[in-house]
Amino acid sequence: MGIKPLTSLEQFGVRMWPFRLFGGVTFLVFSSLVAWAGLNPWIAGLCFIALTVGLSASLARRPNDKTPITITGQRRVKGILEMPENGIDGLVIQSLREPLILVNEQGRVVFKNDAANILIGEGAESKHLASVLRVPDVLRAVDNILRGGEPERVEYTMPVPVERNYEAFIASVNKDGASVDGKNSDVAPRVLIMFRDVTDARRVEQMRVDFVANASHELKTPLAAVLGFIETLQGHAKDDPEAQSRFLVIMSTQALRMQKLIDDLLSLSRIELREHVPPSGQVDMRALVGDVVDGLGHLAQQQEVVISIQEVEGDVPAVTGDWDELYQVMQNLVDNALKYGGVGKKIDIALTPDTSGRRSMLAVSVKDHGPGIAREHLPRLTERFYRADIASSRERGGTGLGLAIVKHIISRHDGTLTIDSELGAGTNMTIRLPTAG
Repeated sequence: MGIKPLTSLEQFGVRMWPFRLFGGVTFLVFSSLVAWAGLNPWIAGLCFIALTVGLSASLARRPNDKTPITITGQRRVKGILEMPENGIDGLVIQSLREPLILVNEQGRVVFKNDAANILIGEGAESKHLASVLRVPDVLRAVDNILRGGEPERVEYTMPVPVERNYEAFIASVNKDGASVDGKNSDVAPRVLIMFRDVTDARRVEQMRVDFVANASHELKTPLAAVLGFIETLQGHAKDDPEAQSRFLVIMSTQALRMQKLIDDLLSLSRIELREHVPPSGQVDMRALVGDVVDGLGHLAQQQEVVISIQEVEGDVPAVTGDWDELYQVMQNLVDNALKYGGVGKKIDIALTPDTSGRRSMLAVSVKDHGPGIAREHLPRLTERFYRADIASSRERGGTGLGLAIVKHIISRHDGTLTIDSELGAGTNMTIRLPTAG
């Protein structure tokens, strides 16, 4: 479709048809007068010019009049479809966080906002869409809509430089030759492509699916063992006291494992629910660590592990926090060191004030001297149900949620958790918490 050029008067919003009509009528009237009355042609010409000028002044409509102005041709295309940056609509569109691209009937980019630069680059105007956006499903949808198809929604993944998931909505902006105001126009078809980054939403959804699957699996395993032994006790072992005693011990262990998993799930849910609310109390970490060591003393004796607390000269500053939650943090860290540090080893706990940074912190480290953890596992240790050694963790009664709970509690306390480990050299886990005052 061709685009009708504007005349110089139309560019100022002046309608042309009144001038053509009255100019023709006036010419006929004065021609008749000249022929009928025998007027001097020079006098008749001057009268014709004066009348035409007066009529023009009365019919001309300027853009600042209250009378509506009809904008056609190139003005409609540029003002509505190409969305110039210097207009208020263009400023609004440029400020959108979602990428937006406008493509003409040849498939070339005629407009994009700043957010689209990350997808197609800064110099994409006038280039063919296929040369700047290599997403086959989106290109197919654009071609389909240019042929008169219905709007489409396309999801795709960009694997590099960092994997991102996008949802693209593709639609025509002047379907069947109708303009934005509902009137017929000769504007060429345009296709609008709007993008939405759904990476975070997809990641959250995947985490939810993984969480449900892992939780179901962790509960299913001990439950199946308990049900199996119940069937055995009801069957051929119902008259075997020795087998009953052995099976009941196993059933008790599996039931405790399920209870521990449910407790950890509920604890994690409660912590996440108030993670955005900072604690307001003050906690003496030296006293808290002493209570944790006393509580796990019997387990340490069973595994022949010595727990030592490094003495700190002077007073240890109190930290801002919640006693119960920080007790749970230290209990999880020391319990992990006991489980995976190895029998006959030792655990070193140190409290170190740190005033070198922007704010005063207290570092509390728990170091074991066990087999250590391979480097590739360290970044994922705080994920729910992630285990470096699944068989060993389950054998020791681990749920895979301990460090996830620690991470969320430390996050609520505006602190940090660092894990350092080498194979054969043990593991050192350190939390840093803001001091009170």
